[in-house]
Amino acid sequence: MEKWKRTLKANIRQYTMILAMLAIWLYFQVTTGGIFMMSRNLNNLFLQMCYIGVCSCGMVLIMVAGQIDLAAGSVIGFTGAVIAVLLKNYNMNPVLAIVITLLVGAAVGLWQGFWVAKVGLPAFIVTLSSMMLFRGGVLGVTGGNTVQPNDAVFKAIGQGYLPNIGNGKLNITAIVFGIVFFVVYTLLMVQKRKKRLKYQFDVEKSSIFWLKIVGFGVIIGLVFAIWASDRGIPVPIIILAAVVLIMHVIANNTAFGRHVYAIGGNLDAAKLSGINVKKNMIINFVLMGVLTAISGIIYTSRLNSATIAGGTGAETDIIAAAIIGGTSPAGGKGSIFGCIIGALVMASLDNGMSILSMGSCEKYIVKGLVLLLAVAVDTITDKQSA
Repeated sequence: MEKWKRTLKANIRQYTMILAMLAIWLYFQVTTGGIFMMSRNLNNLFLQMCYIGVCSCGMVLIMVAGQIDLAAGSVIGFTGAVIAVLLKNYNMNPVLAIVITLLVGAAVGLWQGFWVAKVGLPAFIVTLSSMMLFRGGVLGVTGGNTVQPNDAVFKAIGQGYLPNIGNGKLNITAIVFGIVFFVVYTLLMVQKRKKRLKYQFDVEKSSIFWLKIVGFGVIIGLVFAIWASDRGIPVPIIILAAVVLIMHVIANNTAFGRHVYAIGGNLDAAKLSGINVKKNMIINFVLMGVLTAISGIIYTSRLNSATIAGGTGAETDIIAAAIIGGTSPAGGKGSIFGCIIGALVMASLDNGMSILSMGSCEKYIVKGLVLLLAVAVDTITDKQSA
């Protein structure tokens, strides 16, 4: 019983997060008269969360290392403007334009990492400066105008769907991907459980573990059933899934990932153990820059335009997604899978309030309160487990 209590306390943040999301969905389903959970709206909801989800994966590792990136929204707008101008004004091959945009994102991360790691400035100040710098960059690149690329390949990144491998009404591609996704997720969770048991960490009872797997399977089945009965799996979802898988491996199965967690958990101990803190910090910001560029590409492609307001305020949703997903603002703790649930929570709030025709005033108030509650839950659970 005591072991069960310790396990429950260790996972209370995850359970709270899942229950909160279910409560939000139920509330909007009732208040919107059933519109919220219609297949077409849920499809839009998942598309809406993609660029936030991609960028929040990078934000998790930044925050795990005890840092912050306030410039994410501006960099999304800036990289989106860069690729739009390359395609529109220079008629560049879309693949080459994407590569250049990713390199621009990496350069932005290197710029921020240099000031944080080498010069020793606080990330808060560096990224606050970059927020203004790259917002000005958006104005400079676009010339203050809306830029519409109108490139079919680029447009497919944010608005396209995977082709159906079958000929019937159901999208077979979505069904196959759903089965593969569930199998991969199950194998990863089983591997994680075995690793914790090997090192004698507390884990849930076997019955609870498999109940969670089955519950997740039901949710995945419903989501992929929506795509199978509609137009199929959106391309941004595939990009998000690939990013999540790669970032999960980086965070949990590489020396770099372990070093980042060590730096955030105890900086002095990390230095004494021989970890090159400056090098890992720079790599972390470069990785964040690349993921922000991917978000900028998805964001601009979905709108098929780059505007001077592109990405404005996105950093609040990205940071909130990471925190809601279980990343500690104090560093040392964070989950890649968790931040995707956090991104889905933020997108659900935005989507539901838009259906209810709520204004920006109500949206900002609700999002602010949700972020505050997420940090409060993190603080309370940390005190209880101490």
